[in-house]
Amino acid sequence: MRVPRARKAAVAVAAVALAAGALGSCGADSPGEGVTSAPHAGDAACKRFADGYPDRLGGQKLTFTDRPGVAVWGENAIVLRCGVELPEPTIDPCATVDGVDWVFREDHSEDGGKVVVTYGRDPAVEVAVTEEITAVDDVLVGLSALVEPVKPYTKCVGMDDVPAPAPSG
Repeated sequence: MRVPRARKAAVAVAAVALAAGALGSCGADSPGEGVTSAPHAGDAACKRFADGYPDRLGGQKLTFTDRPGVAVWGENAIVLRCGVELPEPTIDPCATVDGVDWVFREDHSEDGGKVVVTYGRDPAVEVAVTEEITAVDDVLVGLSALVEPVKPYTKCVGMDDVPAPAPSG
């Protein structure tokens, strides 16, 4: 479902709150600890992304890129995994940021953090953000620029995209 622009910021803020728990629960003591590569991390696009990871994201410095398809900013404050399984159609909230659809994976988000995944692009990119990151919208803007070159094969749709039934009679 597509989220109207006015709600994007609110959804992004909610995303930050949920991501912290997802990362905090892995008990990582150093950047990248406990983070595994996704099943399709060897995809050529994931390798190209690695050349374009921003040096800073969400106020955090890029601190770890030593596994295929994995990038970490800060002390696991932001964790990117390229090559995750493509998300199925869902009713989870979706925000379009600079032309890239991001689904908020409510089933993976807990303890104040948020997990989001690109929708309609192959390979899919998953990002976990802890609660310490207050500008999730900036994170999604920075990462949307990274994944935008991957051609979308579908997009999020919302109730506004469903045509009204024709009047009968």
